[in-house]
Amino acid sequence: MRLVRRVALRLPELIGEPRTFVAAATVIAAWLVWGVVARWSTAWLLWPSAIASVFTFLLVFSLQYTQNRDTRSLQLKLDEILRATARARNDLMKLERRSDEELEQLEREILDLRDDEEPRT
Repeated sequence: MRLVRRVALRLPELIGEPRTFVAAATVIAAWLVWGVVARWSTAWLLWPSAIASVFTFLLVFSLQYTQNRDTRSLQLKLDEILRATARARNDLMKLERRSDEELEQLEREILDLRDDEEPRT
Protein backbone atom coordinates (compact mmCIF):
# COMPACT_ATOMS: atom_id res chain seq x y z
CA MET A 1 0.00 0.00 0.00
CA ARG A 2 2.91 2.33 0.73
CA LEU A 3 4.22 1.87 -2.82
CA VAL A 4 0.81 2.70 -4.29
CA ARG A 5 0.65 5.86 -2.17
CA ARG A 6 4.14 6.96 -3.24
CA VAL A 7 3.37 6.36 -6.92
CA ALA A 8 0.00 8.12 -6.66
CA LEU A 9 1.65 11.18 -5.10
CA ARG A 10 4.62 11.28 -7.45
CA LEU A 11 2.81 10.66 -10.76
CA PRO A 12 1.02 14.04 -10.96
CA GLU A 13 4.31 15.79 -10.19
CA LEU A 14 6.03 13.95 -13.02
CA ILE A 15 3.23 14.65 -15.46
CA GLY A 16 3.49 18.39 -14.86
CA GLU A 17 7.19 18.66 -15.67
CA PRO A 18 8.44 20.12 -18.97
CA ARG A 19 10.62 17.10 -19.66
CA THR A 20 7.50 14.90 -19.57
CA PHE A 21 5.96 17.07 -22.28
CA VAL A 22 9.13 16.73 -24.37
CA ALA A 23 9.12 12.96 -23.85
CA ALA A 24 5.46 12.71 -24.90
CA ALA A 25 6.07 14.86 -27.99
CA THR A 26 9.04 12.65 -28.90
CA VAL A 27 6.96 9.49 -28.54
CA ILE A 28 4.20 10.99 -30.72
CA ALA A 29 6.73 12.01 -33.39
CA ALA A 30 8.21 8.49 -33.37
CA TRP A 31 4.70 7.05 -33.62
CA LEU A 32 3.97 9.20 -36.67
CA VAL A 33 7.23 8.16 -38.34
CA TRP A 34 6.41 4.54 -37.61
CA GLY A 35 2.99 5.15 -39.21
CA VAL A 36 4.70 5.94 -42.51
CA VAL A 37 6.85 2.79 -42.22
CA ALA A 38 3.86 0.65 -41.22
CA ARG A 39 1.74 2.23 -43.96
CA TRP A 40 -0.85 3.40 -41.45
CA SER A 41 -1.83 -0.15 -40.48
CA THR A 42 -4.45 -1.14 -37.95
CA ALA A 43 -1.76 -2.21 -35.47
CA TRP A 44 -0.24 1.25 -35.81
CA LEU A 45 -3.54 2.75 -34.67
CA LEU A 46 -4.39 0.24 -31.93
CA TRP A 47 -1.31 0.03 -29.71
CA PRO A 48 -1.10 3.73 -28.80
CA SER A 49 -4.83 3.80 -28.18
CA ALA A 50 -4.57 0.90 -25.74
CA ILE A 51 -1.59 2.43 -23.95
CA ALA A 52 -3.30 5.82 -23.73
CA SER A 53 -6.44 4.24 -22.28
CA VAL A 54 -4.54 2.41 -19.56
CA PHE A 55 -2.42 5.46 -18.77
CA THR A 56 -5.48 7.73 -18.58
CA PHE A 57 -7.25 5.27 -16.29
CA LEU A 58 -4.30 5.20 -13.88
CA LEU A 59 -3.76 8.94 -14.06
CA VAL A 60 -7.39 9.72 -13.18
CA PHE A 61 -7.17 7.62 -10.02
CA SER A 62 -3.80 9.09 -9.12
CA LEU A 63 -5.03 12.66 -9.54
CA GLN A 64 -8.20 11.95 -7.55
CA TYR A 65 -6.16 10.41 -4.72
CA THR A 66 -3.86 13.44 -4.67
CA GLN A 67 -6.77 15.88 -4.71
CA ASN A 68 -8.57 14.04 -1.90
CA ARG A 69 -5.40 14.03 0.19
CA ASP A 70 -4.76 17.73 -0.41
CA THR A 71 -8.36 18.62 0.43
CA ARG A 72 -8.20 16.60 3.62
CA SER A 73 -4.94 18.26 4.66
CA LEU A 74 -6.35 21.70 3.95
CA GLN A 75 -9.50 20.97 5.96
CA LEU A 76 -7.40 19.84 8.93
CA LYS A 77 -5.33 23.02 8.77
CA LEU A 78 -8.46 25.18 8.63
CA ASP A 79 -10.01 23.25 11.52
CA GLU A 80 -6.89 23.88 13.59
CA ILE A 81 -7.02 27.61 12.81
CA LEU A 82 -10.69 27.71 13.84
CA ARG A 83 -9.95 25.80 17.02
CA ALA A 84 -7.07 28.11 17.94
CA THR A 85 -8.88 31.37 17.22
CA ALA A 86 -10.80 32.68 20.23
CA ARG A 87 -13.63 34.40 18.34
CA ALA A 88 -14.04 31.70 15.67
CA ARG A 89 -17.17 29.62 15.54
CA ASN A 90 -16.08 26.08 16.30
CA ASP A 91 -19.28 24.76 14.75
CA LEU A 92 -17.68 25.53 11.37
CA MET A 93 -15.22 22.71 11.91
CA LYS A 94 -15.99 19.62 9.82
CA LEU A 95 -18.18 21.77 7.61
CA GLU A 96 -17.37 19.58 4.61
CA ARG A 97 -19.47 16.82 6.15
CA ARG A 98 -22.67 18.85 6.26
CA SER A 99 -25.52 18.60 3.76
CA ASP A 100 -25.92 21.01 0.87
CA GLU A 101 -28.96 22.54 2.56
CA GLU A 102 -27.00 23.20 5.76
CA LEU A 103 -24.19 24.79 3.75
CA GLU A 104 -26.63 27.04 1.92
CA GLN A 105 -28.19 28.14 5.22
CA LEU A 106 -24.76 28.86 6.69
CA GLU A 107 -23.77 30.80 3.59
CA ARG A 108 -26.84 33.00 3.98
CA GLU A 109 -26.00 33.59 7.66
CA ILE A 110 -22.42 34.56 6.88
CA LEU A 111 -23.48 36.85 4.03
CA ASP A 112 -25.98 38.52 6.36
CA LEU A 113 -23.26 39.03 8.96
CA ARG A 114 -20.96 40.50 6.33
CA ASP A 115 -23.67 42.86 5.10
CA ASP A 116 -24.43 44.00 8.67
CA GLU A 117 -20.83 44.94 9.42
CA GLU A 118 -19.90 48.56 9.14
CA PRO A 119 -17.29 49.40 6.51
CA ARG A 120 -13.80 49.59 7.93
CA THR A 121 -11.78 52.72 7.32
